[in-house]
Formats: sequence, C-alpha cells, structure tokens
Amino acid sequence: MPKKAPPARRLTPGPDRDKLAQDLKKKYDSGASIRALAEETGRSYGGVHRLLEDAGATFRSRGGAPRRTEP
Repeated sequence: MPKKAPPARRLTPGPDRDKLAQDLKKKYDSGASIRALAEETGRSYGGVHRLLEDAGATFRSRGGAPRRTEP
C-alpha cells in the first residue's frame, strides 16, 4: 500500500508556499494530474489548482479523446 501524505497545513503567502507551488508546477508540466498531485500532497484538488494558478501554470484541457458516434 502506498504511503499516504500527512494532512496538509494551510500555507500562508511566503517562500514555503512559493516553493511548493513551483514544485507542483514542474510535476504538472511533466504530465502529473491535479488529482494525483492533490493525493500526493494531502491537499484538496482546489488547493492544488490554486497553487498551480499562482505559479503561472498553463492548464491542459479536460478529458481524453472525444467519443465517436456511430452514424
């Protein structure tokens, strides 16, 4: 069973928050999903999204390939 991250603490603006945001951005830019990053860090989806936004991440579009419809 994978090791679970300890509960996240609220990050106030400052160097610790900036470093976490940059680390998350690197992982996100390398292909990690927001959900995977949230689980890894013990933070909520919204919290990770906010940190990525603050770090200047360019968000990918949602979902996979479009579904084909049969004629």
